[in-house]
Amino acid sequence: MISFRELYATAVLHKGGESAVESLLPKAKSASQLRKQSDAYYLSNLCLRIFRAGLKHDMVDRRWPAFEQAFNNFDPFLCAMLSDDELDVHMSNKSLIRHLGKIKSIRANGLFLQDVAKEAGSFGQWLADWPVEDTVGLWLALKKRGSQLGGMSGPYFLRMVGKDTFLITRDVAAVLVAQGVVEKAPTSQKELKKAEDTFKQWREECGRPYCEISRIVSMTTL
Repeated sequence: MISFRELYATAVLHKGGESAVESLLPKAKSASQLRKQSDAYYLSNLCLRIFRAGLKHDMVDRRWPAFEQAFNNFDPFLCAMLSDDELDVHMSNKSLIRHLGKIKSIRANGLFLQDVAKEAGSFGQWLADWPVEDTVGLWLALKKRGSQLGGMSGPYFLRMVGKDTFLITRDVAAVLVAQGVVEKAPTSQKELKKAEDTFKQWREECGRPYCEISRIVSMTTL
């Protein structure tokens, strides 16, 4: 297995120096920072990620203020209480992105966040308490309990809100395949666990958060 030291050296070579590499790294939020954010903040970002999937991010971002206004600033209780008639009204709102499945996911994920808040006190508390050693378990929980959070949507949402996570992008998957960790881009739970175990090894070696490690790994490909 290639060491993280070697990966970092390759990233530095590709990007032209350590300062260039370090300037490109995402930052994970502390548990305290995660807890401070409101459930509405998390629901808004979760829904934003879902609408970004398959669409140009800048186009979705330009329309997001209209979503905030239409969906009561993503208050989870109010979103969970949306009726079918209200969803139909939103589907006729030309200021929104009128994708029925994604519009419906706002209600479903409002319910999801409410359920989590009842269990843990808040969604931020739930994220903060989830052990980083079980990152894949968190991805699976988001997929199982939320709506439209399979594939990379769950991990990208976590990256957006600052919960430490690695990402298996195309470049990262290429490195994992080259190192013999997996035979192809991991999708099954077994393959994802193999990838997670590899990231654990790199984390133990360098002490960096997963978000930094996966970004550095992605810089090693050309």
